[in-house]
Amino acid sequence: MTSPFVERMSGAMIHAGLARVPALVFAALLEDEDGRMTAGELAARLQVSSGSVSQAVNYLEQVQMLRRERDPGSRRDVYVLEDETWHTALTKRDAVYAPIIAALDAGLAGLPDGTDAHRRMLVTREFFAFVNAELSALAAKWEERRKRL
Repeated sequence: MTSPFVERMSGAMIHAGLARVPALVFAALLEDEDGRMTAGELAARLQVSSGSVSQAVNYLEQVQMLRRERDPGSRRDVYVLEDETWHTALTKRDAVYAPIIAALDAGLAGLPDGTDAHRRMLVTREFFAFVNAELSALAAKWEERRKRL
């Protein structure tokens, strides 16, 4: 059975756009004392199928919200959530934003200036470039604050 925290946190993450089972897995690992669980433990705790957990952890690993380790002395995988998960995701922003900005640059090159499509694409490109630059400054501020914790 899931805890009130897992329900509330996963609900907030679902509302923000994350799929249900990845949100549940992330919240369960966040609440777990050592932040380490096997797929079987996650499935039992969350009362979901092992296939759902497998898809969820694959997605979360792909977006670097958790990492997979081998359980020492076993062939089982253990899924691990670290304290710096959000900071790590923030520092990997170039992997997300750079391809989007490059696609927008290519799209802009193929559109005539002054068209509505060109304007929309330019505003979108500038938004992503702005967010990327601001996240860089934000990451530096977080590193300073984290040192004080």
